[in-house]
Amino acid sequence: MSTHHAVHGPTRRQTLLGLAAAGSVGALAACGGGDAGEDVSDKTKGAMEGYDVGQTFRATEPLTFTTLFSDHPNYPFNPDWLFWSALSETTNVSLEATIVPMSDYPQKRSLVVSAGDAPVIIPKTYPGEEAPFVASGVVLAVSDYTDLMPHYRQKVQEWGMETELETLLQDDGKYYVLPGLHENLWPDYTILMRTDLLEENGIPEPTTWDEFADALRALKAAYPDVIPFSDRYEGQNFLNQVGTGHGTVSGWGYGEGIVHDGDTFQFAAATPEHEDFVAYLNGLVAEGLMDPESFTQTDDQATQKLYTGQSFAISGNSQDPPKHRAAMDSSLGAGTYEIRKIVLPAGPAGNLVGGTRLENGIMISAAAAERDDFQALVQFVDWLWYSDEGREFAKWGVEGTTFTKDADGTRRLTPEVSYLDLNPEGTKDLQTEYGFMGGNFSYGGTTELLRSMMNEEEVAWQEAMASKDQVEPVPPHPYTAVEREQVTLLATPLKDYVAQGELQFALGQRDVAQYDAFVQELEGRGMSRYLDMVNQAAERV
Repeated sequence: MSTHHAVHGPTRRQTLLGLAAAGSVGALAACGGGDAGEDVSDKTKGAMEGYDVGQTFRATEPLTFTTLFSDHPNYPFNPDWLFWSALSETTNVSLEATIVPMSDYPQKRSLVVSAGDAPVIIPKTYPGEEAPFVASGVVLAVSDYTDLMPHYRQKVQEWGMETELETLLQDDGKYYVLPGLHENLWPDYTILMRTDLLEENGIPEPTTWDEFADALRALKAAYPDVIPFSDRYEGQNFLNQVGTGHGTVSGWGYGEGIVHDGDTFQFAAATPEHEDFVAYLNGLVAEGLMDPESFTQTDDQATQKLYTGQSFAISGNSQDPPKHRAAMDSSLGAGTYEIRKIVLPAGPAGNLVGGTRLENGIMISAAAAERDDFQALVQFVDWLWYSDEGREFAKWGVEGTTFTKDADGTRRLTPEVSYLDLNPEGTKDLQTEYGFMGGNFSYGGTTELLRSMMNEEEVAWQEAMASKDQVEPVPPHPYTAVEREQVTLLATPLKDYVAQGELQFALGQRDVAQYDAFVQELEGRGMSRYLDMVNQAAERV
């Protein structure tokens, strides 16, 4: 299933210089947690006395912690990465990694956690993925120990994260995953469009989903043999974003399939907003503006249509413009086209952007609380995942080796190091050669740090997106262990039926005029029973 690698300290000293925050944070109640400050007075091996905000964690004696490691095929695990040796040199901690292929990670993580023999640190865990492990007691109620995490508490307090953290609460009023924390919402996905064709044909860049349809109509009129929009990700990003604009949930954003009207939870697919949403999809396909294969084709098939001029718009994120341009330089010719991310269109529900400031984070094995070095473990986690210094290290690496810093604080990769389209002339990749910017350790942080690894084009897009209104997180509604089993039995087939229905309506296989009948079919599949359980759980909170 996996292999174990111990990664130890360096043979020569590496110097880390971080952003040391001045001052300290006063007491901050553990958000929704139980009694913060569980007694760890007998578990202080290696722990720092007086550890506080702005301090670099360094264990008072060498320690080793185990960690699960999601192995990315684009930058596979290497025990010789500078990341490991520099981390050990700085913190006096070595990590022993259990390597799991990224494609198998969720399944293998569930197996080892359920069996109770997981490594003590379990990263790459999205909020909600911890819920199945709570009842069995195999993962730690981390909210009981946030008093040991000054950097984490500082970020929660300064960034006003309490409302988001409430969404993590389980039925016992505690939470069991330490999420990645972002200072601001970090959108990434949108639609990329051939803006040269918009300009040539006098088509305004769309700012609403209706205008997006208008732009596609104008492109269709100018190029009648082309279906202007052919999407990737099996349409899941597009469904998510159009759904958000219509005040509903779908695709990647489906979640639990529920929305909150201010009083109670509603099943999203049973609302008028969802009917309008599927009618919009149907219109795009029926008019020949959206490729019906968008929902079934592979990503490669979708991008090839873009590269060969068979389509003019596609979903994507910040990593796509340079990739698409490199391919289109070959297929269409450099200088003959322009393509970039458009600002996400607004919808009937408002100028909304979905998402959360919480990112995937880490679980800690419940067995860790019995270790004599438990306090040091929590301090180490706090420094690496939540301090400004730890965040900079995980992303940029070692100052003087992988990056330099100007007098004004601007970071630059050293001449030989490259990352995506930053410093492309570099011959050593920051991820593959050095192990930084890896998904197990590099997430969350200040907006300044996040944008420091973006090019000017992406920073401008982020600034334009910042004016949007974030969708409010749904109120907490934690289930008991028994309820969770019952909810899953109802929610899974409902989700499948909704996805099937959306596709039928979008493709015209079913008339949108039959939407009321579709809602009745959802009712026959337990929709009201599901909603009752959701609302009862919310009322308890």
